[in-house]
Amino acid sequence: MADFMSQQSWAPFAGVAIHESSYIDEPCKIGKGTKIWHFTHVLVNTEIGENCVLGQNVVVGPDVCIGNRVKIQNNVSVYKGVTLEDGVFCGPSCVFTNVNNPRAEIERKEEFRKTLVKRGATIGANATIVCGCTLGEYCFIAAGAVVTGDVPDYALMAGVPAKRIGWVSRKGGHLSEDLVCPEDGTHYLLCSDGTLRPAE
Repeated sequence: MADFMSQQSWAPFAGVAIHESSYIDEPCKIGKGTKIWHFTHVLVNTEIGENCVLGQNVVVGPDVCIGNRVKIQNNVSVYKGVTLEDGVFCGPSCVFTNVNNPRAEIERKEEFRKTLVKRGATIGANATIVCGCTLGEYCFIAAGAVVTGDVPDYALMAGVPAKRIGWVSRKGGHLSEDLVCPEDGTHYLLCSDGTLRPAE
């Protein structure tokens, strides 16, 4: 922690560790226990929950909402329109888009589409999430995948474009045909509508 600038006396961000090379635009909200590493920029009207970690060279905002215990690895930009719920993991250099048909010569800021990443989801390194998608709870997006549509809860997605190749548990264990988590033994049920949920 020696490389961090203490924020204990900076009232809006008490209990937050922010590296001296990073920029925090106000107004914004950052929860206690959050760590913001080198060369990161938090833009205005962004809300970041408690106990989050933002790696090096991360850009968040403006007008972005991030839950508690979210980890954003190096070189990730979380644009306006993206919401990350509690416990989301964003791997290094993963990409969120904000419009479907960008052109340098045409301003399309009014056409930004919303992207929702639900609780506990994991996005692998260098994956791309096309705007307008919802990523279900505890889904797992493999490294390098390109997600072009909604993703079910607990789905394991891989490829370009991404397709479901299996299921994962809340612990991140790959579920075999018996749908039992190899990490903690939790049983899962495949419902008649094709969705997965933990057994009661």
